[in-house]
Amino acid sequence: MRLTIIAMASSALLFAGCASTSGDPGAGAEAGQPGAASEGPRAATQGHGSKAVPGSDMKGGGSAVAVTKDAKGVPMQRVIYYGYDEYDVESKYRGIVKAHAKYLRENPGARMTIEGNADERGSREYNVGLGQRRSDNVKKALLLLGVTESQIESVSLGEERPACTEQGENCWWKNRRGDIRYAGE
Repeated sequence: MRLTIIAMASSALLFAGCASTSGDPGAGAEAGQPGAASEGPRAATQGHGSKAVPGSDMKGGGSAVAVTKDAKGVPMQRVIYYGYDEYDVESKYRGIVKAHAKYLRENPGARMTIEGNADERGSREYNVGLGQRRSDNVKKALLLLGVTESQIESVSLGEERPACTEQGENCWWKNRRGDIRYAGE
């Protein structure tokens, strides 16, 4: 019991001690917010993107996304959106990540895949890498919240599975996301 309390306190300190490095004015765009910045073409060697510690925005702040559960107790919110060229989990999505972590801890037989996605405008190689960074950061946040690594797989779909195929920011922001899927669904 004491070890569990120490582990939880260490995780809380880690989350509280880190800050987001997102300086993007379009970061945090959600449904119906067409003014968000876009992912433009860039070379994989340019070093763009967030360098925040995974889960660093998990400490609070922002307008959190409400989390509801289905009849089996599985969190129904399964999408985490990202700002322009970002891959850190924004504070408004911390509740979603925490709810999935709680579910996975309480259901050790449950398995999930986190699919990182990007919009169509970067090169294929860049988008695959960005999608992987997005899925890996959600996985790292879940691990810090006590989920076992064997329960989580992180993959990148790059730009291959768009949620929207129209041209323009009103569509592209929907493709900058991480999808959470459970085995057997």
